[in-house]
Amino acid sequence: MKQTTAAILLAPLLFAGCAFDSPAPEKTSLEIQAFQSKQFDADKKTAFNSAMSVFQDLGYVVNSASLETGFISAESPLKGAAGMRAFLENISNMRSEGKTAVTAFVEEIGPRSTRVRLNFVQRDKTLREYGQQANREQPILDPKVYESAFNKIGDAIFIRTSQK
Repeated sequence: MKQTTAAILLAPLLFAGCAFDSPAPEKTSLEIQAFQSKQFDADKKTAFNSAMSVFQDLGYVVNSASLETGFISAESPLKGAAGMRAFLENISNMRSEGKTAVTAFVEEIGPRSTRVRLNFVQRDKTLREYGQQANREQPILDPKVYESAFNKIGDAIFIRTSQK
């Protein structure tokens, strides 16, 4: 009887422990948009130029940019893990390379108010024997990445507006 009572009392604790190991729930599109967007007290041209200069300062290569549409597309140079690349080449004639791509959409929402939305994506490419390729794109959904980028854009806007 005592063992049955103990088992009944301990069962919920065992199942509760399993709940802590479950993966975090996926973010909704509104949650993602909330940390991918930030409003700035600046005109569109200033915000656009600031985003462009921040991407270049971070080592991104700008693929396309249009002030008229407010769209910027950039990507980092190839980043292959040297140790992992050598290991893959020795074991199975594979080579792994990666890039981070970013797009920005800068829109004017008032005379001196602009919203910037960023989207970072990790692009990995594995080259295998006989020229086969495997591509994988993974959205970067860490709010800290976006917060850091927005802080840099905010600093660039501050510098540009204080020099006028």
